[in-house]
Amino acid sequence: MTRRIILITGGQRSGKSGHAEQLALSLSPNPVYLATAHVWDEEFRERVRRHQQRRGPQWTNIEEEKMLSLHDVTGRVVVIDCVTLWLTNFFMETSDVDTTLEKTKAEFDRFTTQEATFIFVTNEIGSGGVSENAIQRRFTDLEGWMNQYIAAKADEVILMVSGIPVKVKG
Repeated sequence: MTRRIILITGGQRSGKSGHAEQLALSLSPNPVYLATAHVWDEEFRERVRRHQQRRGPQWTNIEEEKMLSLHDVTGRVVVIDCVTLWLTNFFMETSDVDTTLEKTKAEFDRFTTQEATFIFVTNEIGSGGVSENAIQRRFTDLEGWMNQYIAAKADEVILMVSGIPVKVKG
C-alpha cells in the first residue's frame, strides 16, 4: 500500500462523514475510524456510542483528541473525523492561531508519514458570514489555513454539496 491522502470538506450536514465512511468501506473490509472529538458530557458520549454502533463491528474505533501520530495505522484505511474538532482541541489551549497552526501542521506531517490511506473530514466554516466574535473569526482563519495545508498535500479533495460529492482535486 502506498500513502494516499483524501480530504472531504463541506458545510454542516452536507454528507461528509457518511461519504467518508462509504469510501473507506469501498477500499477496505476493516477500516479505522479515528474520532478526534472531546467528549464534554453524557449526551455527547451517547452520541458517540450511537455512531460507533451504526458503523458496525468491521470498524476499528480509535478516540484521539490530539496526537494522531501515536497510532500506527500502517497498511490501513483510516477516516479522521474531524479536522475541525481536532483543531479545536489544540486551539482551546492557547487561542493563538500561529501556535496552533504550527503544532497541527507538524502533527499532521508526522501522522501522514505512514503508508496508509488517510481520509480526512473537515468543515468549510468560512463559507458563511463573518462572525461578530473575535475568537470565532480567529478559529475560522485557523481552519481555513489548515484546510488549505491538507488540501495542498492531498491526492484527492472532495467537496460535499447537499449529499453530492464534487471532485475538486485528483
